[in-house]
Amino acid sequence: MSQNPAIIAGTRIGHVHLKVADLDRALGFYCGVLGFELMQRMGSGAAFISAGGYHHHIGLNTWESKGGSPPPPGTTGLFHTAILYPTRPALADALHHVHSAGIMLDGASDHGVSEALYLRDPDENGVELYWDKPREQWPLTPDGKLAMFTKRLDLEDLLKQREG
Repeated sequence: MSQNPAIIAGTRIGHVHLKVADLDRALGFYCGVLGFELMQRMGSGAAFISAGGYHHHIGLNTWESKGGSPPPPGTTGLFHTAILYPTRPALADALHHVHSAGIMLDGASDHGVSEALYLRDPDENGVELYWDKPREQWPLTPDGKLAMFTKRLDLEDLLKQREG
């Protein structure tokens, strides 16, 4: 029996993205009560909040849950758990292990601030595996604010970065 590959040291939970019923109410709690900073807002549909100027520790959205109530699907609850890898080669290694296990990706994106792989765990919970690009590469608006985006991630190019 082969030994399972060990996940690389330094891998950690990076952020949580929550489905919410009311974006302003959620921002009132996370920013107004807990003190998180609003980093970027996308109309009435989504916001990204942070502690200490990071691009985001928590994402909030109403895409599937506006006016909803707590779980089941289509209501408020966890959108995905994000696991932050320390380097691009470490993320490439993770992609290799996911592919080797026969697990299909739901998506793969370049967000300007990070590169991310999206998949589901055996219970169909969303999982994001990602690494952060250096801050000097993060896209900014002309007035210096964060300007994240979503573009297709080149998986073949990523796999070329594998550590081993």
